[in-house]
Amino acid sequence: MGRPFIVTAALPPKIHGWADALRREHYPQERNHLHAHVTMFHSFAPSLYDELKDFLPIVTREFAAPEAYITGIMDLGKGTAIALQSEPLLTLRGLIAEHFHGSLTAQDLYEPRPHITIQNKVTKSEARALQASLVPTIEHRRFSFPALELHLYQDGPWEHIKTCTFRGKERL
Repeated sequence: MGRPFIVTAALPPKIHGWADALRREHYPQERNHLHAHVTMFHSFAPSLYDELKDFLPIVTREFAAPEAYITGIMDLGKGTAIALQSEPLLTLRGLIAEHFHGSLTAQDLYEPRPHITIQNKVTKSEARALQASLVPTIEHRRFSFPALELHLYQDGPWEHIKTCTFRGKERL
C-alpha cells in the first residue's frame, strides 16, 4: 500500500508538554519516535493525499476547536495512556470518516477511545505499576484541541505534513 497517512488531534502546549514528558520518561526509548498525540485515523492510503490536504482545512475552518476532558489513566494491556473524553472530537471524527467512507482500513472503521499513549510495548506488570503510580497524580481538566495534523508514516517516525488550526464558530 505504500506509506500511509495518519490524522491526529493536536494537543494544546501545556497538555502536550506534560504528556510528552510522561511519554519520554515511560515509553521504551528505542521505540519512542513520536511526540505525545491523539490519533484519530491510523492509516489513509497514499492515493488519498490530495483529498486529505484539501478536506481537513475545510473541516477546521467550519468548526470550533473540540473540547476534551482528561478523565484518568487508561490500561492498554502492555501500556498506559491518559484517558480522554471528547464527544465533539468523536463527532468530528465521524464526519471525516463519513467523507472517506469506503477508504478506511479495518482499524479505522471503529470509533476510538480517545487517549494519549505514554507507555507501550512493555510487560503487563510494568504497565500496571506505572498505572498505579500515576492514578493519584492525574488532574482531571478541560482543554480544547487547537488543530488537526496530517502525518506520513516513515517506518517508525512520522513526517509532519500539515497542521490545520480550528478557526470555525460552529460547535460540535
